[in-house]
This record gives sequence, structure tokens and C-alpha cells, in this order.
Amino acid sequence: MITDDSRCPCGLGEPHGVCCGRFHRGDATAPTAELLMRSRFSAFAVGDTAYLTKTWHPKTRPADLELDPRQRWTFLEILGKTGGGLLENEGTVEFRAHYRQDRRADSMHENSHFVRVDGQWLYVAPVR
Repeated sequence: MITDDSRCPCGLGEPHGVCCGRFHRGDATAPTAELLMRSRFSAFAVGDTAYLTKTWHPKTRPADLELDPRQRWTFLEILGKTGGGLLENEGTVEFRAHYRQDRRADSMHENSHFVRVDGQWLYVAPVR
């Protein structure tokens, strides 16, 4: 179980409460596409579907989001990014998200598209 004092799953090495936890609680919004990606990975790790839904663009957001309770997200690697900075409104983040399921380690790779709407970064979809 991840607490505010636990190391944040996003990989930055900070306690969850002052790292991605502040975004999950709504105390702050992610200022860059990469930080939104990291906070979304952490939300998967802690099972925060409300945050995942809130940070998913309405045009691509699923009607219902259910996480697989057998899947445990373990760590995140950021492989690259384009745009997505403090003064930009669009960007991509390429990552590899590692997880364990049924006692097996695995990972998923994606290059995600993000946009900033009304000052808030949102996940759109994988880059095709």
C-alpha cells in the first residue's frame, strides 16, 4: 500500500504526498506533460480512477474505467518527450510502464499525446 510517506511510484524519488499525491488530491495540477504522465502512472499504481478520469481528455475518455486488481504497477521509465513544457499546449511522452500480474513481470510501451486545455494538461491517446 502506498502512503503519503512512501516513495512515489513515478520514479522521481520523492515521497508520494509531496510528489504525485499533491496532484491526486487536487492541491496542484501537473505543470508539464511529463509530470502529468508520471502522476497518471502513480494513479494507476494507487488505484485512483477518479484522477485518471479527470486527467483524460473528454473526447477519448472511456465511459467507465475499471482497473485490473491483479495488475500491480511497479515502475516507470520515461524514454523521450517532445513539447509538453511550461509554455506549450501540446506534447508527447514516450514511456515504458512496468507491472506484475499473476506473479509475472511485464511492461507496456506507449508514446502518449497530451494537450493543455484551460491550463490543465490532459492525456489524449497513444500516438499512432
